[in-house]
Amino acid sequence: MESKDPSPPEDPGKEILEDRLKKRISGEIVLSDNPGKTIKKWRNIFEIPQRRLADEMDVMPSVISDYELGRRESPGIKMIEKIVTGLVKVDEERGGEVIKKFSDFRSGDMVSDTILDIKEFSRGVKIEDFVKSCNADLVANKDMQKDEIYGYSIIDSLKAIVELSPTELVRLYGLTTERALIFTKVRSGRSPMVAIKVTNLKPGLVVLHGNLSEVDKLAKRVAEAEKVPMAISKSDDIEDIRKNLQEDFG
Repeated sequence: MESKDPSPPEDPGKEILEDRLKKRISGEIVLSDNPGKTIKKWRNIFEIPQRRLADEMDVMPSVISDYELGRRESPGIKMIEKIVTGLVKVDEERGGEVIKKFSDFRSGDMVSDTILDIKEFSRGVKIEDFVKSCNADLVANKDMQKDEIYGYSIIDSLKAIVELSPTELVRLYGLTTERALIFTKVRSGRSPMVAIKVTNLKPGLVVLHGNLSEVDKLAKRVAEAEKVPMAISKSDDIEDIRKNLQEDFG
């Protein structure tokens, strides 16, 4: 009797990647001053509703809610492991999009040359506070200044627009679209906003830095239509912005 071929082994590279991502998330939660907000941040990155995560963990949705709102004591190591495993498992069932994004971001190519700096926050940062740190003024969707973002990417706009395809532009978002995209070397703001519209992904905030006193009318219309807050930085040097961000949110 012929023996059946064994099932193909799991991709070891995929397992390593998942393990790294789990360790990163777990580490952020453990070291966070507000573990609940950090859990919520990563749940939002994975775009998983509280109820779906609770089902995966076999707990009541109120457990997730209580942790995120600080109504329960900080979760222990076992609970953190359960939460993180649940996030990754649900993502796997959906096709592993977040895991793939993490993998793509870590790979080195021209995207890396386009990103001057990138950071994920362990907690939400209000748009108004982030804009202030960039020495910028909101010029579109000012009513959204109380919304929160969870990271930022500083982007060489000339390289991004000229060299990157729409698929590669998506990778500028890091692990979440709920972040600020800071475009340097901007002349009018039209190209960055058109590029954003092409990707079909909306960042939490756009900051324009360069030689411009006012933003292009089309760029502003795109921002308003897409509900993307947009600001113009008054800083002369992008390094000043980077330094301020590191001091304020590092």
